[in-house]
Amino acid sequence: MTSRTERILIIDPDEKARAELDRHLETKGFYVSGYGDFQAARQLFEESPPDAIFVDMVPAGIAVLKERLENQDLSVPLIAYSGAQTAAEVVAALRAGASDFVLKPCSDKIALDDVLSKLFDRVRVTRLNQLYRQELEEANRDLRAGIAELRADQRAGRKVQLRMLPDHEQMLGSFAVDHLIKPSLYLSGDFLDYFRIDSDKTLVYIADVSGHGASSAFVTVLLKNLTNRLQRNMRRGSSDDILYPDRFLERINSELLDTGLGKHVTVFVGIISERDRTLRYAVGAHFPMPILSFDGGETAFLEGNGLPVGLFEEPHWEVYEKPLSGPFRLILFSDGILEVIKAQGLDEKERRLLELVSGGSHTIASLNDALNLEQIVELPDDIALVSVTDVVSK
Repeated sequence: MTSRTERILIIDPDEKARAELDRHLETKGFYVSGYGDFQAARQLFEESPPDAIFVDMVPAGIAVLKERLENQDLSVPLIAYSGAQTAAEVVAALRAGASDFVLKPCSDKIALDDVLSKLFDRVRVTRLNQLYRQELEEANRDLRAGIAELRADQRAGRKVQLRMLPDHEQMLGSFAVDHLIKPSLYLSGDFLDYFRIDSDKTLVYIADVSGHGASSAFVTVLLKNLTNRLQRNMRRGSSDDILYPDRFLERINSELLDTGLGKHVTVFVGIISERDRTLRYAVGAHFPMPILSFDGGETAFLEGNGLPVGLFEEPHWEVYEKPLSGPFRLILFSDGILEVIKAQGLDEKERRLLELVSGGSHTIASLNDALNLEQIVELPDDIALVSVTDVVSK
């Protein structure tokens, strides 16, 4: 006898026929329970529904039993087990919901075994489908829980990033400074900062971390932490790296390499001296370059280039110097700004950006309006802007 795991219920008022079928099924290794009617078998359904039911009922009774099973969300096949005399009775039982039909007394045990074999092939498929469905539902629950946790983490990360940004509309000496940052995802890989180094100098920088999402956002925390440390070192007199744009990039470079995150950054850093009326800056592969505009004079991109930050062990960055002979406006961009400018090719996009600034869109608010940034639901890339306006010397 082969051991089986399937459980079979027999509902038949004919005790002798029920016992005969019971013995045969048990010799095949099935777990068998027999009852005279459905009411007597009801407790079995409540405790542990069978895998199949042999039932001797009129077609109307089969239909009622089928409906009860479906109401309990049970997919249990019914085998009509009856001494039917005509083909019409067999058809009626099948139409009422029986999966198969076995005549009794069952003298042809081979035919019965064939019915059972086909039946439990279907049962096994049904069981597998139920198992797969349960596993899928569990996976979906885990996925939903993971997504909810990820969203909570992103909300927390976004709050941290917003707290790291400088205040809007600051007056730093004679300069009015403002910014805008719009992430393409919940977290941003763009970062910016500006602050007074001392009574004469103001530092402003904009950075674009490679990639998107949480890993890039982590690097922005590193950048903020580094600038805070460099400012403390300056106040303590332990280091004056923050006074030099090239050394500022070198410090970022060494920090990124030490983390081993495999991230690099494009950076523009500028230091404006009110006393000397100069802008000294270094470029870490940043693009597009900032636009410098003089009242009643030239509006142009700054010139300069340099290696990206965080890729090379001993890089060198050139320091550029630009005289600020009159009242000026300096606008810094991350490359995401080019993605929203409707023009063909990078050269055309840069010309369009220059036209916007020279035409009067040289504040955060005016650029925001000119480019319809508030109307864009899904940005293709992070966007960051910084504007520096010389207001006292006007």
